[in-house]
Amino acid sequence: MRIVLAAQVALLLPLLVPTGLAAEPAGGVRLAPHRAVYDLSLARSGGARAVESARGRIVFDFSGDACKGWALQYRQVTVLESSESGTRTSDLRNNTFESGDGRAFHFRTQSDLNGAVQAPVDGDAERDEKGLSVSLKQPKRGQVTVPGEVLFPAAHMRRLIEAARAGEKTVAVKVFDGSDDGRKIYDTLAVIGQGRTGPAAAQPGAPVAAEAPLQEGVMASMPRWPVTLSYFSSGEGERTPIYVLSFDLYENGISGALRLDYGDFSLRGDLSRIDLSPESKDCRP
Repeated sequence: MRIVLAAQVALLLPLLVPTGLAAEPAGGVRLAPHRAVYDLSLARSGGARAVESARGRIVFDFSGDACKGWALQYRQVTVLESSESGTRTSDLRNNTFESGDGRAFHFRTQSDLNGAVQAPVDGDAERDEKGLSVSLKQPKRGQVTVPGEVLFPAAHMRRLIEAARAGEKTVAVKVFDGSDDGRKIYDTLAVIGQGRTGPAAAQPGAPVAAEAPLQEGVMASMPRWPVTLSYFSSGEGERTPIYVLSFDLYENGISGALRLDYGDFSLRGDLSRIDLSPESKDCRP
């Protein structure tokens, strides 16, 4: 997930497959189709671009399965208030489709900033053993090719869950999600913390309890791991991340305790509602 004001959104999801292109990773990761609503507020502000208040909402609608593929409808509305720059309102709408085998990806993004409609970004991408190929339709037709392994968002999420299950502490991969101008490839680094299950104990030093919607039903006992995911522009050497996402990653791909850090300010996303959809009974990847 990302904000269009300082960068563009991700998944999550916030949010978020080992080398090879099997339809389902060896660890049997199954992503849950769901609709989640996150209420945004200001967590921290400082520096040259100080923000005095922030509010907004993310609606994340994820559907499909590993056989038919994964569709995402994502919308993020954010209002930032600053005495220096006034009110900035962004409205980001992102629609993507990723094939179940992780080979094909369609993306379309439309954003408005203070009511001014920005040019849409629309295109398709394919990946194979050699690398990534992107075909852009809007805002300008063009081709982008990148050698080596580049993951799409759902494949990235499955990779993170597999790593967490295996007790790995870091995952570094290149990711393409169609954001920015549709040409951007991100270097990402995920740091995975100690896994836990159920609400946190109310004791000094204990992690914060899961949000209320995640303390009910199957989510209450679902294993989860704290993850800090940094996004970098492609390049070599030491770099400062463009932005950093922190969240609790659940074993079925759902995210809680969301934090979006843009350097001069950061936002928190509190999960206010989650609706789980029935999983496909016909899909046996």
